[in-house]
Amino acid sequence: MPAAHIARAPGRASFRLGAVSGVVRPRLILVWLVLALITFLVFCLTVALGSGDLAIPVSDVVPALWGSGDTVTLFAVRELRLPRAMVALLTGAAFGASGAVFQGVTRNPLASPDMLGITQGAGAAVAAGVTVGALGGLSSQTLGLVGALGAGLAVYLLAWNRGTTGYRIVLVGIGVNWMCVSVIYYLLSRSKMMEAQKILGWLVGNLNDRGWNQARPLAIALLVLLPLLVLLGRLQRTMQLGDEVAAGLGTPVQRVRLVLLLAGSALAAFATSAAGPILFVALAAPQIAQRLARTPAPPVTAAALTGATIVLISDLLSQRLMDDMILPVGVVTGVLGAPFLLWQLARANQAGTGG
Repeated sequence: MPAAHIARAPGRASFRLGAVSGVVRPRLILVWLVLALITFLVFCLTVALGSGDLAIPVSDVVPALWGSGDTVTLFAVRELRLPRAMVALLTGAAFGASGAVFQGVTRNPLASPDMLGITQGAGAAVAAGVTVGALGGLSSQTLGLVGALGAGLAVYLLAWNRGTTGYRIVLVGIGVNWMCVSVIYYLLSRSKMMEAQKILGWLVGNLNDRGWNQARPLAIALLVLLPLLVLLGRLQRTMQLGDEVAAGLGTPVQRVRLVLLLAGSALAAFATSAAGPILFVALAAPQIAQRLARTPAPPVTAAALTGATIVLISDLLSQRLMDDMILPVGVVTGVLGAPFLLWQLARANQAGTGG
């Protein structure tokens, strides 16, 4: 048995056991555990106080999830509120993780799927399917998935010039974003009243009438892509040192960047197809997680938990703010996220990275 070697530094500890080595960040682990607990508590609160006149004690939610409780409570929890809460949880986690990937790859705190055209690509595809009606009768969920993946691939290909850089990805992404927005506006201008209402209802980001049909594909995507992002985390951290330094350390920079961008785009695509383009979650969640964990780049798993908490809280507010209607969750995240974006822009300008 080889001896273990441990070296401590401020905020982290590195270890080597034979051919296996790694770095442990105690603060990141603590932040992850606290965020997981907060996410679970907010999830239970959302299920307990969701839409409807029936208020369920939070203490009864967990037993009901396991099939214990009276008939009314079980029906309200498992049939009415749990599917919507699961979509909110998974959507927020996917957006948060996707935002962490994009901000880490581009080394830009303002980079996120809703700023780089990914979610707008989904919106353009859905608007085309509703207005033109010539896309084979595909559902809005399928159209959103295809549109978002197509936009992500377009950003990468257009940014390619014997390789890609974070700066080019951001610039090309902004261009693709506004091209897709122009397509959406054009399709809205030629659509009928009912078609325009359907498009706008999807574009704002909505969890109404969402259930297991939306939750299952998103859960599978997270189960596949999150472990991949965790495995690539070490290589992504070396890329924070710059492409030349990362290549000198043996990192296949372009291949890793391509895989990360495809994985981040896929997460955003599945989240957008499930609930529409819920804005600002992918922008805010990674930055909040990074500040809590005090890491050089946004941590993916912590960002996923932060995004899940943001969407769950926003969904609860959307159901309870007004007595006579349920607001789209995107309206709430927009109100909460716009000040955060302005603060991020001001902070980037002060740091000299805002352009």
